[in-house]
Amino acid sequence: MNSPRFDLPSKAPSELIAEWNELADRVCRELAVAGLPVRRGDLDGGLLGRPGAIVHVDRLLEGGVYVDWGVDEELRIPALELFAKGIDYTDPPPVVRHHRDVHQIMQDALLGILASAGFQVEESDPFTHGSAVYVRGLRP
Repeated sequence: MNSPRFDLPSKAPSELIAEWNELADRVCRELAVAGLPVRRGDLDGGLLGRPGAIVHVDRLLEGGVYVDWGVDEELRIPALELFAKGIDYTDPPPVVRHHRDVHQIMQDALLGILASAGFQVEESDPFTHGSAVYVRGLRP
């Protein structure tokens, strides 16, 4: 009997991961200086937890540094419960619409704040990273 084979994405070299970690730490400092609550989600267990900016390093070869926004569970849980039950996407319930809008507004804010602080940033692929901001690096 043959075992199934899975092609797992390549992990980035340790030198590149070290660079991304430095960049992620710098992003955290700049967001904190701007007055935002921020944490390293890849170092403290994930995206859920305290609300605020969540910085993480995706260690896959095509990865890098991403910043997402986490809302409080008082907004997150009701929105996700309704979403899981199935909603009309053309007219979502108010809590789902508010949850979506908060993420979009905060993505725009994170893009602006990080660009102002000297980072090269762009919207990430929404299918793989949702509303996260991709931090390419520092501007030359």
